[in-house]
Amino acid sequence: MDTTAAPKERTWIARRLENDAPDLLQAWRTIWRRKWSILALVSIVTMVAALGTFAITPTYRAGSTLLIEQKKANVVSIEQVYGIEGAGYEYLQTQFELLRSRGLAERVVKKLNLTTHPAFDPRQQPAPLIDIKGLLSGFDIGQAIPVTLPEDLEEDSVDPVEAKILDEVTKAFMKRVSIAPLGKSQLVKVQVDMDDPRLAAKAANALADGFIESQLEASMEMSMSATNWMNSRLQELRVKLKEAEGKLQAFREQENLVDVDGVSTINAAELSATSDRMIDARRQRAEAESQYRQVQANRGGGWQKLATLPAVLGDPLIQQFKAEEARARAKVDELSKRYGKRHPAIEAARSDLNAASASLRTQVEQIVAGIERNYQLAQANESSLSASVEANKAQIQKISRKEFQVRELAREVEANRSLYDTFMTRLKETTATSDMDSASARVVDRATPPTIPISPQRSLIVSFAGVLALMAGIGLCLVLEMLNNTFKSIEDVESKLNLPVLGILPLIKGRQRGEIAQLFTSDQDKAFSEAIRTIRTSLVLSDMHQRHRTLVVTSSLPGEGKSSVAANLAYAFGQMEKVLLIDADLRRPTLAKNFKFPVGSPGLANLIAGTARIEDCIRNVEGIDMLCAGLVPPNPLELLSSEHFTKLIEFFKSRYDRVIIDSPPIQAVSDASVLAIHADAQIYVIKSEATAIPLVKRGVGQLLQSNSPLTGVVLNQVDVHKAQKQGYNYGGYYDYYGYSGEANRKPATKPQKV
Repeated sequence: MDTTAAPKERTWIARRLENDAPDLLQAWRTIWRRKWSILALVSIVTMVAALGTFAITPTYRAGSTLLIEQKKANVVSIEQVYGIEGAGYEYLQTQFELLRSRGLAERVVKKLNLTTHPAFDPRQQPAPLIDIKGLLSGFDIGQAIPVTLPEDLEEDSVDPVEAKILDEVTKAFMKRVSIAPLGKSQLVKVQVDMDDPRLAAKAANALADGFIESQLEASMEMSMSATNWMNSRLQELRVKLKEAEGKLQAFREQENLVDVDGVSTINAAELSATSDRMIDARRQRAEAESQYRQVQANRGGGWQKLATLPAVLGDPLIQQFKAEEARARAKVDELSKRYGKRHPAIEAARSDLNAASASLRTQVEQIVAGIERNYQLAQANESSLSASVEANKAQIQKISRKEFQVRELAREVEANRSLYDTFMTRLKETTATSDMDSASARVVDRATPPTIPISPQRSLIVSFAGVLALMAGIGLCLVLEMLNNTFKSIEDVESKLNLPVLGILPLIKGRQRGEIAQLFTSDQDKAFSEAIRTIRTSLVLSDMHQRHRTLVVTSSLPGEGKSSVAANLAYAFGQMEKVLLIDADLRRPTLAKNFKFPVGSPGLANLIAGTARIEDCIRNVEGIDMLCAGLVPPNPLELLSSEHFTKLIEFFKSRYDRVIIDSPPIQAVSDASVLAIHADAQIYVIKSEATAIPLVKRGVGQLLQSNSPLTGVVLNQVDVHKAQKQGYNYGGYYDYYGYSGEANRKPATKPQKV
């Protein structure tokens, strides 16, 4: 089974690869066929995008670089008191938000007088293209439906006051400001976007200068207020320090304490160490007690039960003895299968097993005894340590209360002294440097008028539009190809129908149906004649083992060219054999019309009905015997299903080398399924880029269900020039014969009907 499964699996994988590869190739061919349309779409879109970018007003970005330095934290600084000094990331984020603040933006607006600039002043802005409020007032909709617009809430929207103008200009300016930190450094880029590059540079520099000035002003104000506050606070701290020192000294004298800290520290350390040892002893006692209780609970089960306890089983010697016992037992079992009970080898093995079991039992008993001893020792150790802890607690409880009070008084003294010293130092520093405060930020690079706009990015927009147009063109191309659900190439036929293509016939433009039916014998189109010969060769090679005397030509729908294929194929076989061409389409016959038989000529319907003789019905046209349909009967299906028609076909097969039957379309009527019973080979004609694939599949399925000998497919009316431009390959013999539709075209009064 393995040897046959592997080739099947490889065959399946190969088939999957063959089925998948043409899909990608077909997609590429589809794109390549429409490459000029895609390129035209890309060119148009990129041109429109380029023109659109030139219509957009360019925006310039100017930026100045600031270095924001974080001051070192003091013990108590006035900045920390007021909460403006942070640490690290939080401090920098605070400074960034100050740069984005409304107060700073309003300072710059006033400094540069932006309220009168055309780009910001709302009074100088162009009127909107559509005045929605005016339209609503014109319809007087406010009386029917109560509508409140944002403009209705304003006191005067026509001539806003200066405060409102300043507010609107400040908001507009804030939208144009961006703060960009430079990596993980303390540098920050203050950027302003404007239509005027010089004004953008001035605004960026004004933001940087305004930020530094605001910091200096805030620092001066805080220094002055801090000096006044610290003078009043220093007097209070001096009084509190003296009171705390007096309380500490009075308590020491009252309790006669000399070195309380040293004694307290030693006792506390001893108590802590003893407590830790007691906790360990308690844990060890609990573990030993757990093992002891397990042993006591399992003593009734013998030493074998005790050997299964986790405390016993975890011993390495137990594991070793159990392994030796298992090996001895396995040896006894093995020898018991080969020897009798009193065999010396069996007795020796049993002796080893008894010895191993005895050793295991002795070791188990020793471990159980050790567990009991450990439990007793753990209990004694826990009791001893507990007594020591209680004794140490009793010794240090008294001194601890005094120690806590002394430390509390000492901490109060130290806190008051430290706070007093700090305030004294800060007061001196603030007084000495109140007029020398510097900002924590400085300008590193001042903004200069930019020369290149940041938007619109013409190259990026044009490139992006081109890529989108290319993707849209490719997608549209593939969608159109998917919607065109017809056969366009040999690969389509073979992959979707699993039938061989006997040949392809080129599209003949500018000729009547009768001319196309006789195109092979006239030999006016070399490529068409060679295509008919190719189909004839394919049919001859297909009947090497069994001669196909009866050929039935059918299609899915009328107008696909089956009658012309049958007629030209009859002429091709007529060069080598005796051929009879039968028009079995009793509903819409074409043979008599194509070859201009007299109206009312008897034919197949008359023969089946017995109203005419064979000699009167068969006509010879350029060496080919033809049997037209005759008078159109009211019951064509009954005639074709009759026994008389079957005998008639057998008679023609005995008289002619090849009988070619022009059958009705398979999807139009069921006559083709009846004719397929008499066929040795059947040809299915498909019109290129016209017949839907599901329709052909349904027709082929009907023929296969009726066990029709479907030999192959003829792809008819192929527009060779269009197919070659679109990348389809049809074997190359059209190029070899120099096929040109213009060279073989004749003037015609009617369109082609095949």
